[in-house]
Parts: sequence; structure tokens; C-alpha cells
Amino acid sequence: MPTSDRICLIGAGSSGLTAAKALHEAGLPFDCFEKGSALGGNWRYNNDNGLSSAYRSLHINTNRRAMSYSDFPMPERYPMFPHHSHIIEYFEDYARHFGIDKLITYNAEVTNVRSGSAGSWCVTTRSRGGEQREQYYRAVIVANGHHWSPRYPDPPFPGTFSGETLHAHHYRTPDQVAGRNVVIVGIGNSAVDIACEAARQYSGRVTISTRSGAHILPNWVWDVPFDSLASPLMSKLPLAVQRLVLRAVLWLAHGNQERYGVPRPRRPLLMEHPTLSQDLLYLAGRGLIHFRPNIRELQGNQILFEDGSTEAADLLIYATGYRVSFPFFAADFIQVEQQNNLELYRHVAHPDYPGLYFLAFLQPLGPIMPLAEVQSRWIARLLSGQCQLPSRPEMLQSIAQDKAAVTKRYGTSPRHTLEVDFYPYKESIEQEMQRHATATTKKRCLETG
Repeated sequence: MPTSDRICLIGAGSSGLTAAKALHEAGLPFDCFEKGSALGGNWRYNNDNGLSSAYRSLHINTNRRAMSYSDFPMPERYPMFPHHSHIIEYFEDYARHFGIDKLITYNAEVTNVRSGSAGSWCVTTRSRGGEQREQYYRAVIVANGHHWSPRYPDPPFPGTFSGETLHAHHYRTPDQVAGRNVVIVGIGNSAVDIACEAARQYSGRVTISTRSGAHILPNWVWDVPFDSLASPLMSKLPLAVQRLVLRAVLWLAHGNQERYGVPRPRRPLLMEHPTLSQDLLYLAGRGLIHFRPNIRELQGNQILFEDGSTEAADLLIYATGYRVSFPFFAADFIQVEQQNNLELYRHVAHPDYPGLYFLAFLQPLGPIMPLAEVQSRWIARLLSGQCQLPSRPEMLQSIAQDKAAVTKRYGTSPRHTLEVDFYPYKESIEQEMQRHATATTKKRCLETG
């Protein structure tokens, strides 16, 4: 069987780019395969890889300073919450600056990944023209993202709907909702963005159907980005204290969200992923967005909700999240699509498959790009022999402890299986690089002071 010292990197989105940089700087040979014709992944509007969920008006909902890679800040000329076109420009500048723009193979879809003998990995790619190629690698880094394969309610709502049905993944422009009576299932960030955009059309009725509600966080508190209030110190406080501080800040920012007509969520703060929106409360307060509980039954052009109320609708939008999906793995190899149950050591390394790493399969309370960056540095050190993983029993024990902690805090919903707290998680990866450094690396550190 052919052998190779090269590494396969799947995807050239925000996570694949920082992984490519880490591998390049470590002097590790790699092939980065991107299905589309350009970098940027989910952030490239109308990406020809067919996987992007970006809509025309999309802006980031974490501030640019927090979202930036550590050694390449976004320009000060950018707005604090940039448009997706700014983010693509930033990615292109980043790739050029670090010399990785020429190291990506575009129009190359990874169609199959399977383990070979002697620790190798066999990867099959297909070009845009249909040409297939099989190559062997010593490691594979999966960075294909987890916001591209739509998830629908399971089981589906009973009954039938006579209007148009759409998943938020396929939403692009306001003309899709203009003049329509719209019911949106879900109250996450995409659901709220679409609802606000529909409400600004001042035509039709816009209704959000939510099973459990959500805490609505603003983008700004006075003239300060709300997420800049997070800090390593804050993250070390007991959860009850963090919740108390956050509740006080929210009260000062906008008071009681129920006064605007937005229902109180069933779960306490920090026990679910929050929703960020500067506009939702004010549009709801003006009667432009309405709220209903979960759907009980679809009745043609009428939708019956669990409180017995009904809404006439001609457009039903499912903003019900995404499934983790790996179409290049055999069905009996790694199957996580039903519950997003991807059990990895520190959300990166598979305990049963040495040489297989997963990048940015996280749902952080904070920005994901800096976490993908620190994950990439750790993977590069593992692959260069500067770090090593603990034993399999240790990894399995850690995975079980992490899963128990997430279940205790968030429950068993697929929405929360990838949940992490930004600063504690970042610190845990940095500790991995120190605690499991090899003897050679420790000696080098001592010699250099």
C-alpha cells in the first residue's frame, strides 16, 4: 500500500484556513481540498460549493475584535459587526499574508475517507470535471463545517401545509418573504434575523413559533459591544454569579423582554444558547413580529399551535438548526447525524482512530474562529511530535465527563451537544499543549528559557 508523510485537510472555510496556516508554519506537508472554487466556506454568499447558508444581509453577531484570528486582527475600518463581504475580504487577506492562498486545491470534493493499513488514510477526491483520484495520507483533518446540512423537526409536525416550505439554509433575500404571511419555527440567530428582515417589509404577518423561547441579548450595551463584556475572569465565576451579572446587564440594556411581547424562556440564562439581536425587541414592541408556542398541527393554509391559537400562513420557514454530517465517511464508520453526538477528546481527536482530527465542531458561547485557531495549533503540534495524546482510557474518561457536564447543564437536545464555554475551552486546549508536550519539546523549552 502507498505511504505518504502528507496530511489531508478537508475544507477551506474559516477553520480550514487557520489549520492550513498552522500546518504550513510547522513545516508539515499537506493537501487542502475545497469543493468550491474559492475559500471562505459558509461565509461566501452564494458559494458555488452549494453549501453556504449565508444570506445577502448577513453580518457577524460577535464583534470583529473577538472574532479575529490572534495574529491578524480585522481592520479598524471595518464596522464593529462586519458584513459577510468584509469577512471574505478578511479571509483572502489572511490567506495571502501567510502564504496559504496558493496551497489550496479548489473544485476538489472529498468523496470518500477510509482507514488503510499501517495507520494510513485513503482519501478519494473528485474534480469539478468528474475526474477521481485516490491518495494516501498519514492523517486527516476534517473541517467541513456543521452549518450546511439542514435539520428539520423529528418527528415532523402532523398534518400537511399547503403553502411554501423553506429551511433557513435556503433563505437569501427579502423578496422571498415580502408580502407573505410567514411563520418561522425557531428562535435562534437565523430565525430572528429572517423575522426582522420580513417585518421591515411592512407587509404580511410575521410569526415566530418557539417551543421554549430564548434570552435575547443585544449586540450593544450603550456604546460597548455586548460580547466584549465576557472575559477569562468572568468565566471563572460560579455559574450562578455569571447569571446574576448577565441578568443585571440585560435589565439595564433593555429591561424585561416580555414587555416587548417576546415570551420569557423556560430555561435560565446560560442554560441554553442565547440569541443575539439588536432589533427583535423593538420590532416586536411595534407589533411587527408576533410569537406563538410550538406547532401542534399543520392544517392546509392554517397552522394550529399548542395553545389552541391558529395563524394563516403561505410560507413556513424552518430555522431548526443543522445536523453534523460527514458524507465522505461510510455509514457504518462514524454516524452522528441524528443527535449530533460526536464524541471526541477535547472535541478534536477520535479515541479509536489515530490520525483523524475534527476542527471547529463546536457551538461556543463566543466566537468560533479563535477556538479553531488554537485547535489547529494543537493538531499541528500533535502531528509534528511536539505533543502527544493521553491514553485511550484517559480520553474516554474525559469524553464521558464532558458529555455528562453538557447534559447536566443543557439537557440532551442535539442543539447543545457541541456547546462549550469560550474561555474555559480555549484554556483547556492550551493546557493540552503544555501538559502533554513530549520530552523533546520540554527540553527545548528549558534550553531556550
